[in-house]
Amino acid sequence: MSIYRNFVLNAPLIPWRVRNALDIWTEGTCRRRWPAVYEFLHFGRLRCPVRAVTNGPKHHFFGYYDKSPWNSTENLLLTHEVDFNDRPPTPADRATVGVVDLSDGNRFVPIAETHAWNWQQGAMLQWHPGSADSQVVYNDRTEDGFVGIVRDVAGTLLRSYERPIYALTPDGDLALSLNFARLHQHRPGYGYAGGHDPWADERHPEDDGIVAMSMETGQGALVVSLAQLAEYQPRAEMEDAHHWVNHIQVSPNGERFAFFHLWARKPKGWGVRLYSANMDGSDLRLIVDEDIVSHYDWLDQRRIMVWVRPAGQPGAFWLCDVESGHNETIGTGVLTEDGHCSFSPDGKWVLNDTYPDRHDMRTLMLYDWHEGRRIDIARLYSPKDKWWGEIRCDLHPRWNRNGQKICVDSVHSGERQLYVMDLKGQIP
Repeated sequence: MSIYRNFVLNAPLIPWRVRNALDIWTEGTCRRRWPAVYEFLHFGRLRCPVRAVTNGPKHHFFGYYDKSPWNSTENLLLTHEVDFNDRPPTPADRATVGVVDLSDGNRFVPIAETHAWNWQQGAMLQWHPGSADSQVVYNDRTEDGFVGIVRDVAGTLLRSYERPIYALTPDGDLALSLNFARLHQHRPGYGYAGGHDPWADERHPEDDGIVAMSMETGQGALVVSLAQLAEYQPRAEMEDAHHWVNHIQVSPNGERFAFFHLWARKPKGWGVRLYSANMDGSDLRLIVDEDIVSHYDWLDQRRIMVWVRPAGQPGAFWLCDVESGHNETIGTGVLTEDGHCSFSPDGKWVLNDTYPDRHDMRTLMLYDWHEGRRIDIARLYSPKDKWWGEIRCDLHPRWNRNGQKICVDSVHSGERQLYVMDLKGQIP
């Protein structure tokens, strides 16, 4: 972590008023007027290592942290382009799906438009694992509802599916889908506007939940139902609640998937459980059932890192073994708050971020979970009075395919844009 913060701002021999005044000056006046001094105080360097790969006047973002925007040859970077940045999308709002050509001066190349997107996860934009150099997968909306689309980078339509796509297996043969209209109703910012949920009035319908769909035939089958989840070791607070699912992620070997089961809590908020199952829905296992369950990532085919806060206890990252049921805490005293965590391709590093602190700054960090070492690599301005709630701009840091670069969405320039950082020189 920052030497400046550890040895100056947290130094017990320096009076609190002095430390607080220095902190306010550093994060305010110093950051705005003398950014090189700010970088030196925090990181021992004179410039911020993140560089913009998109620019205005339009806004650009990728979306969530669990997918890589780089294609397999790493010359193209997936992104959404939109005209506004200050409100939730309506059913009439379009986003342009495109790529940043990193080999041609970061030129933006439009591919298509979509009416199924949100600020947190976009249109589920991702590279098709079966052709990750040139085929793009995303969601759209037609008169019949939400659909999944595959196009090449030239914009040619290759395939349309009757269901929207949330996650794909590593071989690209199977997709997992959920009800984005229901998700939008209960968790705005993650579902899509303009849809229709046929089970909107039902609390936990038997015919809704997670669908597994063949990418070859387009045929799908319900593998986990909301009724099944509502009846699985139920809590009393679930009885009259509406249920839904979100945050599906497939294991690295493609044999299992994890997901959140959520239900509405009264008078507000929601409860969350983390589950895992085989790809056909069999061997359903409840992994974490605590008061607060948040962001997670698979380390390997059996272990999941997840932020957990049991009732009346501080939060922490747990490393959960899906097979044995054993949980261990990692990052004690170092990873002290929830963030969008993901393992590097070699499994050595955890990439993570924070929500805005009292100075509206988000911290980007790396954590060596074997040695317990945290390295803060950037701090980016993200004012909550402009971007919060459904329209917030989380960094959502994600890796490139060899673990040498990372990409974030950020509003520290006053626009929502994509930024890339080369990790050479940042980590040993």
